[in-house]
Amino acid sequence: MSHKEIESAVEALIQPVLEKKGIEVVDVEYVRERNWILRIFIDKDGGVDLNDCQEISVSAGELIDKNDLISDNYMLEVSSPGIDRVLKKDKDFIRYKDSKVSVKLFAPVEELNLDKEFAAILNGLVNDEISLILDDGREIFLSKKKISQMRLYFEF
Repeated sequence: MSHKEIESAVEALIQPVLEKKGIEVVDVEYVRERNWILRIFIDKDGGVDLNDCQEISVSAGELIDKNDLISDNYMLEVSSPGIDRVLKKDKDFIRYKDSKVSVKLFAPVEELNLDKEFAAILNGLVNDEISLILDDGREIFLSKKKISQMRLYFEF
C-alpha cells in the first residue's frame, strides 16, 4: 500500500471508534523521516488533553495492529492539531470560514498575481474551489490541487 492509501485506511478504521468517544480525526499522516511515523491528529469540543491522546494512542495502535494495516516498523504519534492547524477537508473550509489563513501554493499563480505564499481570509468552499479574500479586498477562487498547504494563521 502507498502511504496515502495507508493514511486513508487508518482514518477509515479509527474514525468510527473515535466518533463514539466524541473525538474527531482531523488528519492522518504516514511519513518517512528517519523512520516511518504515523501521526494522528485529533480534536474535540473544548480541545484534547494528554489523557485523550494517550487513550487514542492505545486504542488506535491496537486496531491498526489487529487489522495488519502497516507492514513496516513505525512510530505512532497522537496529538492535537494545534492552533495553526492544517485545513484539508471540505468541512474545514466550511467550519473555519472568515478565519485568517496562511496559504502555500505549489507554484505562483501569475494570472491572479499571487506569490507562492500569502495570507488571506477563508471565505468558504464554492463549487469544490476554495474562496479567499485577499488583503486588497479581491475574492479569488483556487482549486485544491493548486494548494500545497493551508493553515489557520496565528500571530504571536
